Amino acid sequence: MKRTANAHWNGTLQTGSGEITTQSTVLNKTQYSFKTRFADGIGTNPEELIAAAHAGCFTMAVGAALSQAGFTPGDLTTDAILDLDMQALSITGIHLELKASVIDGVDEAKFKAIAEDAKANCIISKALSVPFTLNVTYA
Repeated sequence: MKRTANAHWNGTLQTGSGEITTQSTVLNKTQYSFKTRFADGIGTNPEELIAAAHAGCFTMAVGAALSQAGFTPGDLTTDAILDLDMQALSITGIHLELKASVIDGVDEAKFKAIAEDAKANCIISKALSVPFTLNVTYA
């Protein structure tokens, strides 16, 4: 299986602009620029897309692990907060903030263990080399 995306850029870093399109066309010539990446602008940016991918992958992995353990997952919501060091121009980490509704038969310790395993083993986590942290609200 392969997934694809396309990026086009024209111009200098600060005055240029580009468009990102994904295979599914959910992003279809979605604009990105210096302003959308480093200030306030309309469009997306690579770091935001990494955070979105990580939040989506991790949340699905938690749901899958719960299902494999014989439980029916309820509401799972994850915020991914990506830290970008502007001096070094590098991503220094991603913090995952998971909120989940209580599931019959799953105590908080078991749920947190499942979440920690998903954090370590979701496909996007495995693809990234930055540290990850996780906070779970299970109520």
